[in-house]
Amino acid sequence: MSDPDAARQEPAPTDEAVVLRERPADHVMLIKINRPQQRNALNYDVRKGIADALTAAAEDDDVRAVVLTGDDKAFAAGADIREMRERGPMDMRRLATDKLWDRIAGFTKPFIAAVNGYALGGGCELAMHCDIIIAGENATFGQPEVKIGIMPGGSGTQRLFRAVGKYKGMEMVLTGDLYTAAQCERMGLVSRIVPDGEVVNEAISMAGRIARNAPVAVQLTKEAALAGADASLATGVNLERKMLWLLFDSEDKREGMDAFLEKRKPAFKGR
Repeated sequence: MSDPDAARQEPAPTDEAVVLRERPADHVMLIKINRPQQRNALNYDVRKGIADALTAAAEDDDVRAVVLTGDDKAFAAGADIREMRERGPMDMRRLATDKLWDRIAGFTKPFIAAVNGYALGGGCELAMHCDIIIAGENATFGQPEVKIGIMPGGSGTQRLFRAVGKYKGMEMVLTGDLYTAAQCERMGLVSRIVPDGEVVNEAISMAGRIARNAPVAVQLTKEAALAGADASLATGVNLERKMLWLLFDSEDKREGMDAFLEKRKPAFKGR
């Protein structure tokens, strides 16, 4: 794994780019939110930049996993309040940020959040759109929208409750309190905690380990887990079985089993 700071960038960004893309390791894309003066607040351009980067990753067969991060001070400290302050309901409808959230939620490949600093409001919701959340020891999470007269609008009342349950979820969204990474790990909102300086490298390392697995198997595993989450147990298990059967027709299944029996590393092609 190469140093992400020295990674090549694609495409070459300008200084004004609010979302950067890098390729720090084989088959891994790193997406960085780049509004440090605004603590990476999520304005329209940031949401669109993330959605566009994920669309590019989805269409690129060489990308098998994506890491999303901000900087050492903030993953994303929430929505851009200055951008929202004067908007009315029809303005919000026309802006259609919900469509951007849907594009982010619809990303089919493994998606890892690398969180340092603040992940608040929309930033917390953005992290929850990922499949795995790796947090720095000093990361802070919360849904403080009620403190400024609004409420979560990027699925915070839905994804959060599915992650931590009704009672902790209600506490978070109704008080607007902030929570440490350790508290969030205990309640199931964070996958693991690492030292602040190791967050991005740990996420890239994990993405690389995932990317070395059979790509179609990984994507169908994610699809079964997400699609089955809101279904009955019987429906979810039935979906899982059918996806497993489908994989028995893949080239990667043959390659993986042959490699296991021959005691060598598999060379998966995503077919």
